[in-house]
Amino acid sequence: MELARSRLPTAIYTADQVRTLDRIAIEEMGIAGYTLMCRAGEAAVAALRRRWPAAQSIAVYCGAGNNAGDGYVVARLAGDLGLSVRVIAVVPPGRLSGDAARAWQDYRKQGGTFEPFDAGRVPEEDILVDGLLGSGLDRELRGDFQAAVAAMEAARRPVMSLDIPTGLHADSGLPLGAAVHADLTVTFVGLKQGLFVGEGADFRGALEFAGLDIPPAAHAQVEAPIRRIARADVRAILLPRPRTAHKGDAGSLLLVGGGPGMSGAIRLAAEAALRSGAGLVRVATHPDSVGPVMAGRAEVMCVAIEDPPQLDPWLQAADGVVLGPGLGQSAWARAVWERVLQSKLPVVVDADGLNLLAGEGRARDKRTARGNWILTPHPGEAARLLGTSTQEIQADRADAVARIVDRFRGVAVLKGAGTLVAAPGEFCIGLCDRGNPGMATAGMGDVLAGILGGLLVQSGDLPAVARAGVWVHAACGDATARGGERGMLAGDLMAHIREAVNPTGLAARNVIL
Repeated sequence: MELARSRLPTAIYTADQVRTLDRIAIEEMGIAGYTLMCRAGEAAVAALRRRWPAAQSIAVYCGAGNNAGDGYVVARLAGDLGLSVRVIAVVPPGRLSGDAARAWQDYRKQGGTFEPFDAGRVPEEDILVDGLLGSGLDRELRGDFQAAVAAMEAARRPVMSLDIPTGLHADSGLPLGAAVHADLTVTFVGLKQGLFVGEGADFRGALEFAGLDIPPAAHAQVEAPIRRIARADVRAILLPRPRTAHKGDAGSLLLVGGGPGMSGAIRLAAEAALRSGAGLVRVATHPDSVGPVMAGRAEVMCVAIEDPPQLDPWLQAADGVVLGPGLGQSAWARAVWERVLQSKLPVVVDADGLNLLAGEGRARDKRTARGNWILTPHPGEAARLLGTSTQEIQADRADAVARIVDRFRGVAVLKGAGTLVAAPGEFCIGLCDRGNPGMATAGMGDVLAGILGGLLVQSGDLPAVARAGVWVHAACGDATARGGERGMLAGDLMAHIREAVNPTGLAARNVIL
């Protein structure tokens, strides 16, 4: 999904928090509400012209509240630029109040007119502007609003939404019955959580941000619950190595997994760990999987494990463990899983490592609350860990990742569109807004587990490792997708990992950053 990243701040807010920022700007900093509305309209028209410079006509759908006011400002300014403008009023402008009413009056003074919404008329303008409803919507669309959204969808014209696509919940990112599929969303004051979580990425289109020149002092008064993970998170833990560095300085990683018939998962994870910069990478796997793993990557040391005590010398030689890729849930799998979790090493737990953990029940014991681990569930695995449904996880991903942290006392990485990273004692959740649908294929999670493991043995800061790891993984997925999303393989990411974990190098800047 396209993001104007260079202009996006890192802080992501709830809808209530954005309204608080708005109030602070108006009441404490003396910026008139109508001034903010006009700035929003100016930013939206500028974005429209950048995005569609050849457009000659627009239809502006105006609804209620300040979102409608933004729409009338857009209509007035677009008309000043010579565009043909048609305003479609779902709510009669005479019913507007406050700044929205003033926006309508200024539009009318310049000769602007409107026509009532007609569900039977399909708009034919070059661009449609969605100024129906803003971030305050908290119930399903009905009546003319629902019909207007349907009309915009049926028109098959490019759509620009003001602040947030109408019908998209500003916090959950889920559609409220129906929602506009925007090609471009210009959001104001603060980034809304719903643009990034849930299904927000499917509805927002390209995303641009306009802060409306609200001073930073206003934002300093509101602590954002989510922040975007950035390349700086990678640079923070992967400093340039001294010229005298040797492989022992780069950490020793043990990967445990690869049950019969599932050697590919652990091999992918092992190669990703090597590409991430781990100095020594060893795989402890089922005897049936030794040959395939070693044939696939000669640099990986591999040992067959028949009985769990055979793991002990390899655990003693490791600085960290990746547990789970291709592990299975057999008696052998459970036995080696138990052995690893008896150690005091930091562990990245993935795939069947999580499924075995979910099967342990909800009681906190030394295994389910060991602290120094990173849990990496996708929504289905998260549902099993929390004893709920995938739908409930997706309905409030921020709450779900926080609950995993609380229950298992570790760092949690909730995978999916808008991967979230949360850690004990940290109020702010990290969100990765990179990645693409081409990554929805087998083995991608194994690659992420390997990247996390490789970074883990190079840095002891588990929350920082988790944030950097998901960024590297997603950025490599985006680099791979330049050749097309459909048909991407997990192994295709390997060519880009080395560049992504060397973010100060020229190659990294050219290829990914």
